[in-house]
Amino acid sequence: MMTERIVFLNKFIMEPKKIGSITPSSSFLTRKMLGKLPWNKIETIIELGAGTGVFTNYISENKKELCRVLVVEQDFKMQEALRIKYPAFYYGAKAEKLDRLLQKYDLPQVDCVVSGLPFAVFPDSVRHEIMMAVDRSLKPGGIFVAFQYSLQMRKTLKQYFSELKISFVLLNLPPAFVYYCKK
Repeated sequence: MMTERIVFLNKFIMEPKKIGSITPSSSFLTRKMLGKLPWNKIETIIELGAGTGVFTNYISENKKELCRVLVVEQDFKMQEALRIKYPAFYYGAKAEKLDRLLQKYDLPQVDCVVSGLPFAVFPDSVRHEIMMAVDRSLKPGGIFVAFQYSLQMRKTLKQYFSELKISFVLLNLPPAFVYYCKK
C-alpha cells in the first residue's frame, strides 16, 4: 500500500491534470462506491481511471466468475502494473473511445461503469465527450458510479441520467462526493 501511495504521489506531482489526487482512494470510499452494486447481475463492467487499482481489486474480488471487465487507464506504467496483476481483464487508454474498445474486445453494452476520472480538471468538451461515450456504452438501466471532490459534475450528470443520487465520504483524502446514476 505504501508503494501505491508513493507511485500515486509521484504521478500527481508530475501530471496533476491527469491524476487528480495525491493518494489512492480509501477503503471507505471504495466500499461506498462499489459495496451496493448488484454484483450478481453485472455481466460486464468498465472502470475508468483505474490508477493503482484500488477499485480494480474490489471489482476482481466481488465480480461473478464470468463477468467481463474493461479497465481504462491512460498512464502506461499504471496500466502495465494492472495488466500483470489482472491478466484476464481487458485494457484501454482512452475513456472517450469506449465504443471502439467495446468493439475491439467484442463486448456488448455494459451493466456498470465505475469512474475515478478527475472530471474537474478536464475541459468541458472532454467531460461531455467522455460522458457521451459512457452513455453509448451503458445498456438501458445501466449504472454509472463516480467520485469527485466537488459537486461540479451534478449538472452534467443530470443531462445523461434519469436517476442521480449523491453521497459524501468524509473518510477519504480529500473527502469525496459519490455520484450514483442510473440510465
